[in-house]
Amino acid sequence: MEDAKRAVAAADIKTLDHKGVGEESLAPQTTRIMGSWSYLFAWLGGCVSIGTFTVGSGLVGTLNLLQVVLAIAIGCTVIGAALMINGRAGHKYGIPFMVQTRSAFSFTGSRIPALVRSVPAIVWFGFQSWIGAGALNLVSDALFGYSNIVVFFIGFQFLQIGLSVLGFHGIKWLENIGSVFIIGSLIYMFISVINKYGDTISTNLINVEGTWDTPFWGATMLFLGVYSTMMLNVSDYSRELKEDVGLFRQVVIYSNSILPATLFMGLIGLMVTSATGEVDPIKVFSSAVDNKPLLVITMLFIAFAQVTTNILNNVVPPAYALMDIFKVKYKTAAVIVGLLAFGTFPWELVKDESAAGLNLFIQTYSAFLGPIFAILVVDYYFLRKQKLDIDKLYDENGPYKGVNMAAVIAMAIGIVVALTFTSISWYASLIPAGAIYWILMLKMPSAQRFMS
Repeated sequence: MEDAKRAVAAADIKTLDHKGVGEESLAPQTTRIMGSWSYLFAWLGGCVSIGTFTVGSGLVGTLNLLQVVLAIAIGCTVIGAALMINGRAGHKYGIPFMVQTRSAFSFTGSRIPALVRSVPAIVWFGFQSWIGAGALNLVSDALFGYSNIVVFFIGFQFLQIGLSVLGFHGIKWLENIGSVFIIGSLIYMFISVINKYGDTISTNLINVEGTWDTPFWGATMLFLGVYSTMMLNVSDYSRELKEDVGLFRQVVIYSNSILPATLFMGLIGLMVTSATGEVDPIKVFSSAVDNKPLLVITMLFIAFAQVTTNILNNVVPPAYALMDIFKVKYKTAAVIVGLLAFGTFPWELVKDESAAGLNLFIQTYSAFLGPIFAILVVDYYFLRKQKLDIDKLYDENGPYKGVNMAAVIAMAIGIVVALTFTSISWYASLIPAGAIYWILMLKMPSAQRFMS
């Protein structure tokens, strides 16, 4: 009788969460809308992060040019593998991150990783919106003599909110069209920077020793850390990928979409800051362009890149969290996320003295995300053997009801270890959190019911 009630409850949840065309929900995804190329272009368009530029700027005086290139390559390789590994559950079962976490953290407990993932997303949303607004403001000033960044910030934010409510169908269209423009613009800006500052770059970055010690590995983690948020909720995206795309091809897609964007943005930030001492992306890019038409095109690229990155990476995860916690529709949740981004005070994050603080922010939130990633991987691959009972994951009154303290304790210990090794926080947290979770799930009495 009890099993029958649970089955009915699960069916009711699926019915309520049924996903129609253009409508986002937490229900298992049955209609996949992205093939290999579409998925690659979506990630390419969504990974042009100004945060990567800032990370590159912050490495001036620490690493030489070769070391930064290798740090980016290593970071992106780890990212590609991690995205494939943690995105397997979403790709196989069509479930989003919010549902995937119930397997390890349970229904109520899953809100902990959801909120942890949402905070950096909203902060990045505000930060990148301010950068985009600054670019539009510069275009307006150059063409019409009108400058008011506050007006452009508000307008730009509401534009992104309007686009974000279109859901993944809108995201696919936006990212696929924009990716070609983005790559072309990045190549152009990269060449412009070398032509303008080549001699200074050679002196400051090529003919210096740098270091291969902890700062180098810390740099790989910083570039990785920009995307550590996406490594956590990659199931939100992989559930949209067609089922015939294999695991190896997924790694290739992730690496070859993230690497170009990260390499160009990171190196541009490194080279220009080493030559000019400037860390504000708008000032940097505007100083690298010598004529008005190209300046306008460059600034429009920056604004457009913030839209594609924000909508894919910084709206969907917190919107899904709000849908689960407060039972609101996707469109309502997307609007709330956009409004919350106003309160992140992004104008403070773009100041020259904030570059080091932004790197510390990445290291800190990575310390929280790394343990969650390890717990999800151990749960899915080592404990569940890649087999999930989907009905139970949608049954609030079933065996996953409440909070799985094994996951919470493992996460807390992983965070403590990560914060002890701040410069490599994400790496440092993986083994402690994963091992402790595995042991607690096997030995802790209260965790046994979550093993069903």
